[in-house]
Amino acid sequence: MRLIESVPNFSEGKRSEVIEEIVNEARKIDGVWILDYSSDPNHNRSVVTLTGIPEAIEEALFNMTKKARDLIDLKNHSGEHPRMGATDVIPLVPVMNTTKDECIELSKRLGRRIGDELSIPVYLYEDSATSPERVSLSNIRKGEFENFPSKIIQEAWKPDFGPSSVHPSAGVVAVGCREYLIAFNVNLGTDNIEIANKIAKAVRHISGGFRYVKALGFRLEDRRIVQVSMNMTNYRKTPLFRVYEVIKFEAERYGVPIVGSEIVGLTPLQALVDVAEHYLKLEKFDSSSILEKRVLDFISREGE
Repeated sequence: MRLIESVPNFSEGKRSEVIEEIVNEARKIDGVWILDYSSDPNHNRSVVTLTGIPEAIEEALFNMTKKARDLIDLKNHSGEHPRMGATDVIPLVPVMNTTKDECIELSKRLGRRIGDELSIPVYLYEDSATSPERVSLSNIRKGEFENFPSKIIQEAWKPDFGPSSVHPSAGVVAVGCREYLIAFNVNLGTDNIEIANKIAKAVRHISGGFRYVKALGFRLEDRRIVQVSMNMTNYRKTPLFRVYEVIKFEAERYGVPIVGSEIVGLTPLQALVDVAEHYLKLEKFDSSSILEKRVLDFISREGE
């Protein structure tokens, strides 16, 4: 079986009925499996994790983007997380018997269809990017929805697909093939956003931190605390425990404790195995030592 994964992000985290309507578009498509979805009212954002055969995933993502266009109006949207579109970003990740090149081609087909049929400007990013300036999602998103009308008319920011004007309610969307990403957040026992911003700056690559970390400081208004919110773009080369330890060290400088952490969506098993191996100082341990994985491997072999 050929499988790819997609983790579309939608700029709605408060109205559960809206998210259900968007997710239902994926439920209607045979060959698509919804692995997880979650919403954050502070970020005002929802993340859905899908896997399935490429053709089915393509159809589901188009239909979800169309539904988001109809139900989300960014003129009335606010939240802690930066955003530029109702469907903000659509990443594509090869999982089983598929390649990066296939995901790149899929991103182009999907992007062209969104641009042509939904009149939403589309930017290809990461491995699908058409220029070095478009590799980084944060670089494309800079200025966000409110400032995109003046950005999109610049020759350097002409969309890859769709009209050269921002959709009045749905904004623009980024589509692209990328490596597996872990959304990892660390919550701090303070309401001082400056502390979260300083720690985020210490760990993110663009300001001198870890090569495979993107980070921002956010307020969690309902809990009256702040958060260092991160995208770990390569957990093999920058493991979770290493970044966590630096955040802990930096927080201690300000007399602030870590009160918790979270992973948004799903994570590869190996990322957590690496954490266990590090903190427990396990010797001769890897994912094959995990009972459930051994059972699944055995069942898989028996079914061949």
